[in-house]
Amino acid sequence: MEMQHDPDLQFKLAYSDSERIDTGIKTRARGQWASKVEFILAVAGQIIGLGNVWRFPYLCYKNGGGVFFIPYMVFLFACGIPLFLMETALGQYTSQGSVTCWRKICPLFEGLGYGSQVVIFYSSAYYIIILAWAFFYLFSSFSGELPWASCRNWWNSENCVEFDQMGGTRNLSFMENASSPVKEFWERRVLNITGSVNELGSLRWELALCLLLAWIICYFCVWKGVKSTGKVVYFTATFPYVMLLVLLIRGITLPGAIDGITFYLYPNPARLADPQVWMDAGTQIFYSYALCIGCLTALGSYNKYNNNCYKDCVYLCLLNSGTSFVSGFAIFSVLGFMAFEQGVDISTVAESGPGLAFIAYPRAVAMMPLSQLWSICFFLMIILLGLDSEFVGLESLMTAITDMNSNYFLQGHRRKLFLLLICVGCFLIGLLMVTEGGLYIFQLFDYYSCSGMTLLLFAIAQSICIGWFYGADHLYENIVDMIGYRPLTLMKYCWKYITPIVCIGTFVFSLVKFTPLKFNNTFEYPWWGYAAGCWFTLSSTLMVPIWMIYVVLITPESRTRNPKVAGSSLVPAGIVGGGSECTALSPTFNTTTEVPLSKAPCSPEPQGTPNCSPGAAAKNGCPLLRVCVHGVCVCSLLCVCTLDGINAEH
Repeated sequence: MEMQHDPDLQFKLAYSDSERIDTGIKTRARGQWASKVEFILAVAGQIIGLGNVWRFPYLCYKNGGGVFFIPYMVFLFACGIPLFLMETALGQYTSQGSVTCWRKICPLFEGLGYGSQVVIFYSSAYYIIILAWAFFYLFSSFSGELPWASCRNWWNSENCVEFDQMGGTRNLSFMENASSPVKEFWERRVLNITGSVNELGSLRWELALCLLLAWIICYFCVWKGVKSTGKVVYFTATFPYVMLLVLLIRGITLPGAIDGITFYLYPNPARLADPQVWMDAGTQIFYSYALCIGCLTALGSYNKYNNNCYKDCVYLCLLNSGTSFVSGFAIFSVLGFMAFEQGVDISTVAESGPGLAFIAYPRAVAMMPLSQLWSICFFLMIILLGLDSEFVGLESLMTAITDMNSNYFLQGHRRKLFLLLICVGCFLIGLLMVTEGGLYIFQLFDYYSCSGMTLLLFAIAQSICIGWFYGADHLYENIVDMIGYRPLTLMKYCWKYITPIVCIGTFVFSLVKFTPLKFNNTFEYPWWGYAAGCWFTLSSTLMVPIWMIYVVLITPESRTRNPKVAGSSLVPAGIVGGGSECTALSPTFNTTTEVPLSKAPCSPEPQGTPNCSPGAAAKNGCPLLRVCVHGVCVCSLLCVCTLDGINAEH
């Protein structure tokens, strides 16, 4: 008798009669990835974003060139891969979004799910502004001459000075306030920025339309859940690599490219003694791997139960870091060309963040032959990299919300309407950031809402929950059950000891080095700006302790005495392989109708040693033979188990 493994079976066994629903229908309504490729591309689209292009190369050159890879790899293997695997595996094992996942693992830490979704909401509201800017530059690239290549435009000031491609820049020292055309295009044409944060100015309607376009695209990428997201990522996650390859080939063929690449990678071992280098490496891992914001949990929840999440995570982490490394060649080869043409040191043109994407790189592109073509390629890459991260984050937020009340949201068009409500709300918030003073608001969001300290606090809490409450060994065995073999044992020790210790050390250092935000490192925000920043940070991080207090106050003593027990009573965490430890009496369920049939022992046991773990049973074409739920044995009437190579039916 041959049957297919039912990924929802563990929940059928764990839920009480009143809580059980038709999980087969629920799974179909919730959706699953149509193939492993969709999952890989969706995660790649989320984690491989703008930070790989405009942050990592700059950090590498600033922090000692090639030696920066030493602290980077230490953090990758001590924190990056273990946390990446933890979050993905939890989603796959529970088939739940980030809120309900933690609710089932350990209710005491459910605040982690709420806090991470607050971060995603803030990120969704401000991150998409970058796409609005990129769309503006992309549309401006379809012109006879790039508008930031000269000073012959209506927005240019009297202080605008063009750069001479063959003879270097003109001597700007004779003009005290001289500025370049690319900088004036950014500040006077795109932003039309005001003098201070107290002057928001009027709405930049062109940017508002670009923002609306970005939100419309994001909405239709997510509106059907993974059914639409899984198809869109085939283009959005792969085409940026085509653009990156094109820009890389073009960059390394330019004069001065070798100097730029040397500047990018030239090692300076003395920099390893600077704690800031290690801090930058750690924060880059958290930023670029989308850790602790619930996205990986949500994406993993749409996997089949027996998907090899361990192998997927290792490959995705290596792909992410490899993309960052290669991006450095594409960026610094072009910056080397610009420094060569202008006759200046490359350190004067190297920038990170929006300064690289909207000032430094466009200036370099304007100096190339066929500048419009290369500008279109670059901004298409920026848009697709940002678009992936935006709509996958939005999908994660919707997953968390719908899983909290799936009976309501999975009926009719309620999910689509609620998604529309979120998009409209974020669009209205975003309008503040496309005013003439919007850049000031944008930097407040960017600096405080998804700060490194917030992510570090979440990482510490996650590691403590899994390592000491749920049990590192427990999660390890869950992964073994799903993939059918034992991952590197080091993972258990990372979850329990190494990751929390490293994160605590990094958090303390970042707290000591913390400085309030200053616009362009000079302009101080008014008191309400810093108050808003504190709100962005505390509104997410305080979710964890507030929820802990709430659970302790409303939960009976028997459930709070041992958090492991409380967590296990709500999660298929109790489901481990069968065997001699599963000898107690328990209800026997018909896995098709989910109706309790009778209380019966798991006997008579077949002769031999049955390989009855869920993963092994699935490989042999049956759902489950015997599983432990809450420490007792549960038998299924529809199980087939392998005995010495022979299928034996219970």
